[in-house]
Amino acid sequence: MEFKPNSALLVIDMLNDFIKEGGALVVPNAIRIVPGLQKALESAREKNVPVIYITDAHLPNDPEFADWPPHSIQDSWGGQVVDELAPQKNDYIIKKRRYSAFFGTDLELLLRELSIVNLYLTGVLTNICVYATALDARMRGFNVIVFKDLVASLSRETDEFIFGQLSDVLKAELL
Repeated sequence: MEFKPNSALLVIDMLNDFIKEGGALVVPNAIRIVPGLQKALESAREKNVPVIYITDAHLPNDPEFADWPPHSIQDSWGGQVVDELAPQKNDYIIKKRRYSAFFGTDLELLLRELSIVNLYLTGVLTNICVYATALDARMRGFNVIVFKDLVASLSRETDEFIFGQLSDVLKAELL
């Protein structure tokens, strides 16, 4: 797997609550992207591409729970990255409480400090947190690249629609 210079790999919400049986908001078939993500992580680390995990980390009384069942509570099993994709020593973890990885976090500061220009996006859900992060990234002047086989939503039709939005509206590169 090739990465452009000045790139980072973002792994968005690959958490027990979204991926594992017994999770609060399991995304059907999201487990299918884990093997490909393992390869992407291996490749990024071999090439010294920064790996940044973006993780939902909600407070127990988060207002989002008016719209969604409680999930990814900070410091809970459901809010942990799945074991198969566990962060390593030199990886970064950015906790978020809203859809976008940029909203209320220090992600942009980290990316600027690392001289990142290109963001490779992976994870769940394509139409929610991945899309919101892609939108905010473009608004901040980053190039967005999405691995189509390394994202998942509730349906293939939803993914296809969002791929069109990413490409046509945000001018994201789809691989």
